Amino acid sequence: MSYGFLDIASTPSVRAVQAEMGVQDFWTGLPTDRSFDRFTENERAFIASRDSFYMATVSETGWPYVQHRGGPQGFLKVIDDRTLAFADYRGNRQYISTGNLAANDKVCLFLMDYARRARLKIYAHAEKLTLDADPALTQMLATSSYRAKPERIFRLRLEAFDWNCPQHITPRYSEAEIAVGLQPLHQRLAELEAENATLRAQLARGGGAG
Repeated sequence: MSYGFLDIASTPSVRAVQAEMGVQDFWTGLPTDRSFDRFTENERAFIASRDSFYMATVSETGWPYVQHRGGPQGFLKVIDDRTLAFADYRGNRQYISTGNLAANDKVCLFLMDYARRARLKIYAHAEKLTLDADPALTQMLATSSYRAKPERIFRLRLEAFDWNCPQHITPRYSEAEIAVGLQPLHQRLAELEAENATLRAQLARGGGAG
């Protein structure tokens, strides 16, 4: 587990609350060097399987804003072991996150896998790019089958990440996951219906002969 995330998150006020709750010793002595924060194959696979995430930004007035970002599975891409990028699709056109990032490039991402009760959180610095600023990157992030209109690219430079425990994550399933889970049931139901039809046919033939 990476403790670089906790190193950033543990501000003086956070440490004061930890002391108040009697858990300050639990978090002392952990590594604070963030040079080892690199995406491994584990994070790459998890990120590639996500079709949404939550992104927090902060305004000039200090108010936080959390926005849901969605797209086709894998639309958030790992470019290298310290870089993420995604195409920002047109939404309600309020541009709150985009405006916040113009003043403060710090973001926090939460990536959820409700079915497996897994949660990856990421601290990063976000850079806004026009679609023609890096054609190769834009092409890499393009998804022809997704009909939403991309308006810009966001490139995120990793600062730290952490995996949370599954506690209090209620399992939820997408339509696709439910469909996969129901396949054996549908197959068994089809077999039983076929068997029932065969038995009915046999009974009908037997009744006609009598």
